[in-house]
This record gives sequence, C-alpha cells and structure tokens, in this order.
Amino acid sequence: MMTIPEIERCLRQLRLSGVRDTLQTRVLQAQGANQPFLETFSLILQDELDRRQSRLIERRYQQSGLDEKLTLAEFDWSFNPKLPRQTCFQLHTLSFIAAGENAMLVGKPGTGNPTSPRRLPIRRSCTATRSSISRPMTSFHRHALNAPAQREARMRTIIDCDLLVLDDLFLARPIPDDAGAWLQTLIHQRYKLRRSVIVTSNRVVQDWGTYLRDNTMSTTILDRLMHHCHLLEFDGRSYRLKEAAEALARKTKSN
Repeated sequence: MMTIPEIERCLRQLRLSGVRDTLQTRVLQAQGANQPFLETFSLILQDELDRRQSRLIERRYQQSGLDEKLTLAEFDWSFNPKLPRQTCFQLHTLSFIAAGENAMLVGKPGTGNPTSPRRLPIRRSCTATRSSISRPMTSFHRHALNAPAQREARMRTIIDCDLLVLDDLFLARPIPDDAGAWLQTLIHQRYKLRRSVIVTSNRVVQDWGTYLRDNTMSTTILDRLMHHCHLLEFDGRSYRLKEAAEALARKTKSN
C-alpha cells in the first residue's frame, strides 16, 4: 500500500492538484466520521472539479480583459432609484446571450456600469472579450507585417466569443480614422453570427454619427446593434463621485 507522500507524488504526476491539496484533510475527515468509501471518494473528486473550475474561471477572466465590477447584490439601488432595475436583473440571467441579442447601456458617467452583466458569462461557461475603439487597430497594425496570423487570430477571438463588451464607446474624441470602419466590420460580422454585444457609453445614440464623422456608417452600426437589443438608459448622480465623497469624509474624520 502506498504512503501518503507516495500518493501525493502520483497525484502530482497525474496533475490532480485539487485532490492532492485536500487529500490529508479528507482522510482525517473520513477516519473521524467513519465515512463510507464512496462518500469520501465523491468528496475527493469534487475537490478536483472545484479546483479545475476555479482555474478555468480565472483563466477566462484574465483572457477577457474585464475589470472588477460590483455585483447586483452589492449595488446601491437607493442612490438612483429611477434606474431600470428589473431590466438589469433580467439581463443578469444571460438569456439574451443564448438568444443572440445585444444590450446597450447608455447614460451619464458613473450612473449604471456596475449593473452590467459582463462578468457573469465567465462564471456561466461562456467566453467574453472586452475591447475598445479608442485605439482598436494599434496592436493589429503593430503585428500586421511580421505576424499577420496573430492579427487574424485576435480578430477571430473578438468575432467568435459568446459576448463582446465594448466599454465606454466614444469616450475618447476624436476616434482614430480607421476605428469606425473596424467597428462597422466587427458589428456586421457578429450580427451575421448572432453573437451578443454589450455596449456601454455616455454618448446618446443620436450623436454617434458625429463621433464617427459618418452618419451612414453610424446608421449601419446602430441598425445591426439595435435589431435585437435591450436598451437601458441611465440618468442620475455618479456613484464614483459618491464614493469619492465618502472616502474623503472618512479621511477627514480619522484626522
């Protein structure tokens, strides 16, 4: 019979780190509670599955480029009571992704982005990618001559992922000349594939033609984005300014 160190060495070779990390704990638990073998074995297998799921989520999160955001449970709905609360909760079911629909969150800075369901797909076995049109072609052009395959692979990732997040659309003005064409191609390709897009922006859609410097292009993009779309408009006070004021008050009080 193998000793615990020998078993751990085998588990390391088999790359079963979840089992290895909890083995001794599970052995002591089984001995103390006189657990049946199958119950103990089930717990050990679950440890391995939990570890792999945790690593998968972390890997998807890093690949997505998404930043940390509040969950709905942590969100202070009383601060701006007119926010579309029920629609936000509906989006968080992620049924819009399965249906190939889009979501547009438009409003004043700091009023609604924490309600965006952009982090949830990572925990629901979906792939998500965050992108921006401020400098969308910079990395593509940098590798265009020496690594065209890398450029194509990056574009395929953006087109094929389950959810594309276009964060702070038109935050930078003016946008690069090639950004509008890039955005139009991207939205058109995802529209044909019925892949979902979340857009967050503090620019009302009526002004998109101005930021793109092309009304026809703006109409084409909006036509595809809004064909199957949940439009949420946010108004009210900024949560960032609220948090900054609270932090300043705490600092003043501590001094």
